[in-house]
Parts: sequence; C-alpha cells; structure tokens
Amino acid sequence: MANVSHTRGDITTHPDASEMRERYARMLGGRDVALVDGPVFLLGLYCAVSPWILHFTANQPALVPHNLIVGIAIGLLALGFTRAPERMYGLSWAMCAIGVWMIISPWIVGSSPDAGVVWNNIVIGALALVLGLVCAGTAASSAKP
Repeated sequence: MANVSHTRGDITTHPDASEMRERYARMLGGRDVALVDGPVFLLGLYCAVSPWILHFTANQPALVPHNLIVGIAIGLLALGFTRAPERMYGLSWAMCAIGVWMIISPWIVGSSPDAGVVWNNIVIGALALVLGLVCAGTAASSAKP
C-alpha cells in the first residue's frame, strides 16, 4: 500500500529559501515593528470598552455594539501584526480605513451624538489612522531589498 501521509520536507533545499529568510529577517529586524503592535492592541481594547467608560450606552445604543465590534477588529489586527507580521502588514491599510470610519461613524451610526461621543470616536479614529500609516510605512520600508 502506498504511503499517503503528508510529511513535511526540509525547506533548506527550496530555491528561494535564502531570499525568504532574508525577507523575514528584514521584516522582523527593526524595533519599530514591535513598537506598533502594543499601541494598536491597546487602542482596540479601549475602543471596545469605550461605551462603558464614557457611559454612552443609554443615549447612543447603536454605537455600543459598533464600537465593541470595531475595537475587537482592531485588537485582532494587532494580534495578527504580532503573530504573523510578514503576512499581516499588508492589512495595515485596513487600519487606515477603520480610522476614517471611526471618525465619521458617530454621525452615520449614531443619532445626534453629543460632543463626548464625537470626540471619543474622532480620537480613536485619528489614532487608528496614524498607527495604520505607521504600520504601512514599516511594511514598505521592510519590503525594500
């Protein structure tokens, strides 16, 4: 009977192994990669719990699940940036899009939001946009040979 079990071969004989190792080393070589992941995760955590911190659960009920879901998404992006940066930094532009969405979301998702809710989402959105640009810059600089 034939052996059909999948065994992992040694990648050292792969023709692109040295190039892949160099690219991976460039991606993880700078300290700026690690310095971005923590603030992104903390921003996502704050975004997720901000409705309860600022107590806008009663006057803006539509923004409560919105901020929770967007915060979880930002946190998952941060975990992805930490776990597999060589794959995830292409999604840094998604952080920028999330930032822009957070800036305009109080008027689209909410109903006549007060100043506290507006400023909360604007600050979260601006930070997400800036951190997304930093992630994109990190990815672009590490992708250069």
